[in-house]
Amino acid sequence: MGYTSPMSRLTAVLALVLALPLPACSEKEITAATKSAPAATKPGRDPANAREMIAAGAVVLDVRSPDEFSEGSLPRATNIPIQDFSGRIAEVEQLAGGDKTKPIVVYCGSGARAAKAKRQLEAAGYTQVVNGGGFDDLR
Repeated sequence: MGYTSPMSRLTAVLALVLALPLPACSEKEITAATKSAPAATKPGRDPANAREMIAAGAVVLDVRSPDEFSEGSLPRATNIPIQDFSGRIAEVEQLAGGDKTKPIVVYCGSGARAAKAKRQLEAAGYTQVVNGGGFDDLR
């Protein structure tokens, strides 16, 4: 048996894979599956719950930069940038009236910084903290 180059082996494998039958879906099946699938949500973010909590009087924390905050924010939101957050937990305590069970909603641009703030608040003993996701999710 002679030498077979790696490229020849790769070509043979690709030809075999491409020759395999693929399952087909009709347009009707695709449409039905799309309609029945829940809307994509980002893990750890709960904008719907956050909106309800805000309407009920939750503390609202915007952890975006001051520049982002100045371009628009939610009513009653307090800006505590994530880079300053750990040093400003006492400010959150004042906003919550010393009540660590007071509902708190944190948000940022997409929800990533809010997730970090949520973890810090939970580590400090706050029990009702929700990551509202991004500013656009809550408007």
